[in-house]
Amino acid sequence: MKKLMMGVSLFLFTLAASAQQEAKSKKQVRREQREEKMNKMARQEEEGVIGYSRHLVFGFKLTTDGYGGLVEMARAQSVKRATLYQFEITERKSAKEEKLQNPYFNTTPFILGKINFVYPVKLGMQKQFLLGNKGNKNGVSITGNIGGGIAMSLLRPYQVEVADTASNSTKFVSYESDSSTYFTHQIVSGPGFGRGWGQMKVIPGAYVKSGVRFDYGKYNEMVSAIEVGVSAEFYSKKIPQMIYQKYQQLFFSGYVAIIFGKRK
Repeated sequence: MKKLMMGVSLFLFTLAASAQQEAKSKKQVRREQREEKMNKMARQEEEGVIGYSRHLVFGFKLTTDGYGGLVEMARAQSVKRATLYQFEITERKSAKEEKLQNPYFNTTPFILGKINFVYPVKLGMQKQFLLGNKGNKNGVSITGNIGGGIAMSLLRPYQVEVADTASNSTKFVSYESDSSTYFTHQIVSGPGFGRGWGQMKVIPGAYVKSGVRFDYGKYNEMVSAIEVGVSAEFYSKKIPQMIYQKYQQLFFSGYVAIIFGKRK
């Protein structure tokens, strides 16, 4: 009986030792895999290779016909390819806009002939391709992107304050709502930021965009980039922007964007 107990104890000890050795072996394998991954990332960092799975960036852009901002999320398929999901909102300006001031009143300047504030809003997707990797971690990564999506032009009526001589007061009118008053009454002031939002119209459309991005960030975890590109927008209706300008459905523009954010 004593020998049997010793045999069972020896078997259990051997089994426990074997299980402990196996656990140690698995831990060692995982440790080695982590070390190899970290060493690989360190080598890539030194070589300037950007190998992250996603990023979130924000940006400010100047266009040939306005300005605006953007938010972008990205998912990488590989070091050389990624999918970009983008949201943008801008304000479109006309080249014929000119601010004027009523010489008799110290009021807000106005733009004679302006019909609507125009705010293009875009939601879309682009494919990004690596064109040139960093020579080192302090170099510049060059990527190209192309894609498009849906566009909506938000039109906020441009309301000016005019003098109403009949009632010896003033009132706000827009060209589309009351063109006769717009031209026959003296304009006293331009619109404030709070006017016209309740009468906004939406014109749907679509857009395509292509650009080249230069990422000069010192560390690969951070995105610091400049992007230049072109875009085209087409809407379901012509957009009234200025009285003395032909209404357009198709818009072409170039842009420069400053982009910053973080990779993971």
